[in-house]
Amino acid sequence: MARRLPSDPPALPGFSHVHVLGSGGFADVFLYEQNMPRRQVAVKVMLSEVVNDQVRQMFQAEANLMAQLSAHPSILTVYQASVSSDGRPYLVMELCSSTLSQRYRAERLPVPEVLRIAIKIGSAIETAHRAGVLHRDIKPSNILTTAYGHPVLSDFGIAATLSESENLEAVGMSIPWSAPEVLMDETAGTIESELWSYAATVYSLLAGRSPFEVQGESNKSTDLISRINRAKPRSTGRGDVPESLERALNRAMSRKPESRQGSVLELVHELQAVESELGLSQTPIEVAMDDWALATVAELEDRTRVRPGQTLPVSSAQRRKRRRPAAIDDSFGSFDSDAVDGKEARRKTGSNPLPRSNGMQLVAWVGVVVAALIVVLGATVTFAQLQSRSSGIPTVSDIGATVSSDVVEFRWADPGLEAADSYQITTTDGQPPVQQREPNFVVDAESGENVCISVTVTRDGKSGPSSAQKCAVLP
Repeated sequence: MARRLPSDPPALPGFSHVHVLGSGGFADVFLYEQNMPRRQVAVKVMLSEVVNDQVRQMFQAEANLMAQLSAHPSILTVYQASVSSDGRPYLVMELCSSTLSQRYRAERLPVPEVLRIAIKIGSAIETAHRAGVLHRDIKPSNILTTAYGHPVLSDFGIAATLSESENLEAVGMSIPWSAPEVLMDETAGTIESELWSYAATVYSLLAGRSPFEVQGESNKSTDLISRINRAKPRSTGRGDVPESLERALNRAMSRKPESRQGSVLELVHELQAVESELGLSQTPIEVAMDDWALATVAELEDRTRVRPGQTLPVSSAQRRKRRRPAAIDDSFGSFDSDAVDGKEARRKTGSNPLPRSNGMQLVAWVGVVVAALIVVLGATVTFAQLQSRSSGIPTVSDIGATVSSDVVEFRWADPGLEAADSYQITTTDGQPPVQQREPNFVVDAESGENVCISVTVTRDGKSGPSSAQKCAVLP
């Protein structure tokens, strides 16, 4: 089918048109130069022939969603949103490159680069989920690159809140990266389906093709849908891709949503473990930790976020495997909001000298505090030294099992994992061990089947004592 010609660029106050960047089903993207501040920007302009109430609502939702989330370093920044003089809505965005979507098919991307991109984009998706937002179109072409080589997630044009997703149609979905339950119209999108799309995207960057695309065979939409719905993805075909990475992606692309990891963050932790396995420094996870960081402008009317106290719909799969959020490895410090005011700060810096008597009291007070700190620090160091000499890798104990119709969920208490530790789960069905951070594990099973697992904590490439084997039989 012939591509349409791009529309005429609108006249935008304060911007000068340069040239067209690309075209899509609902919009064109143009390069403009902003007059003040002086910079080049990408401007996404809706097509006049498709502008109606539904498209305006989609545009408004995208503008507000991206404004809400674009402070994240791996989400495309939106500078401005408005309507042109000819009635077309537009977004002014950070200018980024789309070369990654061509590179992964033209050349073999290094595994360390793919892991770095995947962890950063996974952090962005997890942040959106924590804000109650589903992207609904995760794929390689929606990963752009900034001028400084930082990957960013773009195009929230069909995004939805978690509370709205069950009532929406799967508009504009990209088949090769869509979960089977979305293709089968079982849902318009869930966290589990986003996890599937995220894993399929990472797989594509490694393999140079989408997971169910077969070279030399027909890859029409119907062929892809059939393969996605009934098959497991083939190996990436690369000898430099660790088996642990293949297993993590295959698990995330399981046919049953309840068999996947519990969140995008859990898969991101597994990707970090692969980095450690390869001797690489772990790419930091960038997820907002404080409630205020996920807050949006009050009283948004376009329903682009989950409001306080609102209950999100929970799928049957989510009910079967509600998981505790995994610990996040990050390097962010904390800020004390109860800091001293400006006057106290000036006193402590000496810019406003205290009277001699008060100064003597301050010196005495400081002396007491320093002495107390020395005692506390000494005790802390001594305790840490004793602990390091007496304790090894922790052991998992008291594994519990919950049996449902076709799955067994095993749970255990955290024995004291450190930031880089992980669990290794071994099953009796002959499958390779699984590495993860979550203290629970779901196994598919059939009626009458005896399911057993054992759990070991791994630290710095070494395994601790294995737990006692825990078994459960499906009725």
